[in-house]
Amino acid sequence: MKAAVTTQAGEPSVIQIQEVPQPEVKSGWVLIQVKAFGLNRSEMFTRQGESPGVTFPRIQGIECVGVVENDPSGTYASGQQVAAIMGGMGRFFDGGYAEYALVSLEIIFPFKSQLPWSTLGAIPEMFQTVSGSLNQALELQQGETLLIRGGTSSIGMLACQLAKSLGAIVVSTTRNPDKTQTLLDNGADHVLIDVGELKEDLRQLYPEGVSKVLELIGIKTLKDSLKCIGYKGMVCMTGILGGAWTLDNFTPMGDIPSLGRLTVYMGESKNLSKELLQEFINEVEKGNIHLNIDTVFTLDQVAEAHQYMEDNKAKGKLVVEI
Repeated sequence: MKAAVTTQAGEPSVIQIQEVPQPEVKSGWVLIQVKAFGLNRSEMFTRQGESPGVTFPRIQGIECVGVVENDPSGTYASGQQVAAIMGGMGRFFDGGYAEYALVSLEIIFPFKSQLPWSTLGAIPEMFQTVSGSLNQALELQQGETLLIRGGTSSIGMLACQLAKSLGAIVVSTTRNPDKTQTLLDNGADHVLIDVGELKEDLRQLYPEGVSKVLELIGIKTLKDSLKCIGYKGMVCMTGILGGAWTLDNFTPMGDIPSLGRLTVYMGESKNLSKELLQEFINEVEKGNIHLNIDTVFTLDQVAEAHQYMEDNKAKGKLVVEI
């Protein structure tokens, strides 16, 4: 089979298209004919050598959609549409950057859809991250105010739509004033230009602060996000768009306001269910949810897609269709 193999840690050019053996089916695992997969920044960090425990060469890809080729357990029939996500996929065993992927039964979610594969490929990880962050971590409720820090990312764009569907008021941020209308068209009630500090501008809109913050930039803006929450407000750090992992000089009894809460969301496949996934896909089919897809690449263009992602050119989800 053809695969995009990350031969070693390094620049996007270390990803090479190779002919490799198709995975051998084994008990408890399912062979999937991959139709499409989304690209994720965590895969960029893995390729750069920043993911502990990952060895090379490795076929990356923490998610994919496709059809069942062979399931020894008989759980899924041949041709069944499925998504696979996380569980060490693309890190500790070969993942979705290939024509076929062998994945554990535990991380497979069946679905039915008439959507094109290029659209379906954008869904699994993006939906799992947004749904888990808003519902499980932040427990967002109708009428609450949500600040989305990193609003023009694919996660930020989808989070805005789902938050609005829950009846929340959304303040979304961007560093680029030219993207203001894009965020408003996506459903944001307010847009703030993020120069690293938002507290003053945010509190002009909401003097008492917001109810919840979805922090997608990461530690570079985390302290400032904590200053934006109101009484018993909560910040959930889900993303690391800023590219840094460790926060220096953090003082919990000072940086976290009294009665404020700080949590993180590091979703796994167990945070998703086949019912939730099918319900979301149905909403996309109905046109109630619009997926913000920037570019669809081919398998031969995975290295190019990684460079595009690393250069921060994307204005939405990047997808590879096979």
